[in-house]
Amino acid sequence: MIEDKNQQRTALSDLGEFGLIDHLTSQFEISHKSTIKAIGDDAAVLEFKNKQIVVTTDLLVEGVHFDLSYVPLKHLGYKAVVVNLSDVFAMNANATQITVSIAVSNRFPLEALEELYAGIETAAKIYEVDVVGGDTTSSTSGLLISITAIGEVEKEDVVYRSGAKPNDLLVVTGDIGGAYMGLQVLEREKQVFLVNPNSQPDMEPYAYIMERQLKPEARKDIVKLFKDLEVKPSSMIDISDGLSSEIMHLCKHSNVGCDLYEDKLPLDPQVISTCEEFNLDSTTVALSGGEDYELLFTISQEDYPKIKANPNFTVIGYMTEPNVGMHLVTRGETKIPLQAQGWNSLNDQE
Repeated sequence: MIEDKNQQRTALSDLGEFGLIDHLTSQFEISHKSTIKAIGDDAAVLEFKNKQIVVTTDLLVEGVHFDLSYVPLKHLGYKAVVVNLSDVFAMNANATQITVSIAVSNRFPLEALEELYAGIETAAKIYEVDVVGGDTTSSTSGLLISITAIGEVEKEDVVYRSGAKPNDLLVVTGDIGGAYMGLQVLEREKQVFLVNPNSQPDMEPYAYIMERQLKPEARKDIVKLFKDLEVKPSSMIDISDGLSSEIMHLCKHSNVGCDLYEDKLPLDPQVISTCEEFNLDSTTVALSGGEDYELLFTISQEDYPKIKANPNFTVIGYMTEPNVGMHLVTRGETKIPLQAQGWNSLNDQE
């Protein structure tokens, strides 16, 4: 749960809004020259000179995006930062600053928010971004976290969703499906706990997929790798809502079709074994799971020799003429129309 009842509990009202902000952000360090003024004034001041600026925002809502019965607050703070930085890296940009805003109910003591901000601070240090502002307010419905991420990119390096061409190769980083299966394990153990609070599950067999769900990593390394390999993707997107829906976004924005090959999908052995345990189809999980925060991109076939031996990349298909449509090519070489069955944050909540 979110707190140990025996630990110290400091009411947020004891500090007030500005005292709370000062307390939670006092340890944040500044590392970018573009950060002229961070927390402490009416607005942050940034200076980027000749770079193009990318800005992205995500909102995480308790009960919709996370469940505090099994998500540690420190992990939540870390993940909240990472999911935003992933969008910056999907533009082929470098992340430089973030702002953090929270709405919190009175059931959270100061010590809980210290845990949340410890995760935010850890992510900021690892990904080398400056925390330059934000807001705090009260909530009547639990915890809400809104993070805005800012990045910089040379004009000639920025990559959009709209540049894919027919015959471009479709490539994904890392492996997919792990975050979704980690969530299935957590949800199962939550139900077991509700029936038997003394249950002590053995989570070691699921360590990798649990980490993919609770503490994902954004692919900052890929932006640097593209430069080192002298590769510029023709289009790119991060995999937050599921592979199939992200492919459909690229196809729509680039006005192309796609053939995706089932036998090329990169699946970790732990994902495959856990799918078997839950009697789930691993291909369906890979296509629709979401929250992997890998990068999905297209490159011209001329660039294939530059990436073919790199373990970070898997070619999973190629782009076609728009009239051909978007298809999954099964192991039996049957073409099935792609469907977007991934996460939809606007679905009705129970």
